[in-house]
Amino acid sequence: MKIYWNGTSKNIIGPKVKQLRTAQGLSQAALAGRLQLLGMECSDLTILRIEQGSRFVPDYEVAILSEYFNISTDELLGKGEPGR
Repeated sequence: MKIYWNGTSKNIIGPKVKQLRTAQGLSQAALAGRLQLLGMECSDLTILRIEQGSRFVPDYEVAILSEYFNISTDELLGKGEPGR
């Protein structure tokens, strides 16, 4: 499978995930554990790679992340934000 880059990143949600995680006072490992309970296979390294933009995030994981953070997928994807 070919992964397409968005500039220098494999995803556009990394900064938002980091912002939401730190706002809740969670470590990457703690977030990974909570996402596992929702059915997402991940570890602290997965969260790190998402936040750094070095990992592609499939649509089903975007859905799980938006469910966990209780925001719309559009908000997680930065729709409506300047520059998006």
